[in-house]
Amino acid sequence: MEIQLWRKILDPYNQAVDELVVKFNHIKKEFRDERLYSPIEEVSGRVKRIYSILEKAQRKGVDLNDINMIEAKVEDIAGIRIICQFEEDINKVVDIIRNRADLEIKQEKDYITESKKSGYRSYHVIAYYTVETINGPKKLEVEIQIRTLAMNFWSTIEHSLQYKYKGNIPPEVKERLLSAAQAVGYLDNEMAAVREEIMDAQNSNRAKTLLVSDILTNIENLYSVANQREVKKIQDEFYKIFSTGNQELLARFNQQLDMLAENHKAQTYQ
Repeated sequence: MEIQLWRKILDPYNQAVDELVVKFNHIKKEFRDERLYSPIEEVSGRVKRIYSILEKAQRKGVDLNDINMIEAKVEDIAGIRIICQFEEDINKVVDIIRNRADLEIKQEKDYITESKKSGYRSYHVIAYYTVETINGPKKLEVEIQIRTLAMNFWSTIEHSLQYKYKGNIPPEVKERLLSAAQAVGYLDNEMAAVREEIMDAQNSNRAKTLLVSDILTNIENLYSVANQREVKKIQDEFYKIFSTGNQELLARFNQQLDMLAENHKAQTYQ
């Protein structure tokens, strides 16, 4: 196959990755806009490098001139990685994927219930996704990896070592990696045990952030309809309350601002 054709071949995969990263990030945003806990913490994506595609195709015994066979056998040309805070979030993300109309699941691989010999733990979903190109729709495969922050840290290190040793990691390093993988499992279990406390702290911080954002929006809007000196006093009062760190005072202050903003709006329309 002509080398210069590879960019054309990979363009739809780049499109698929771009679209899916946006879509999963939007799911995360929807949860947070509704002031709900999002099982999705981070989303990233990549298209496999040509070298890696050829290397994997060769390992699978595929003719490197047969692009159709390469696309059929190399399932992770397009890859999406979804990171969760807690292990139990992974099942929630998998359910979200299963229920999406734009993804058709081909296969699921559970390396969490039963990890690989190396200690690798993650949940993989191989799915079909269709992109619209200038030549019409193209249905292609995407690998979606779902894992916790701790699993991802271990996997990143292991991947770097695999690259360094060209897949032949020394036994003593393998042993240490396996020990580290066990520690990652322990860490995820410990985080699950204090999940409620962690979520309470995060929710409290998120609520305060949204509250302050609402207050600042109200003050900004008042500048266009109220007396400037009056708004300056309101702003100074906000800084005083903010410095106390008291969320209840901030909430009451915001309610007063809402009423003030409504009064000014009513006067504007009279």
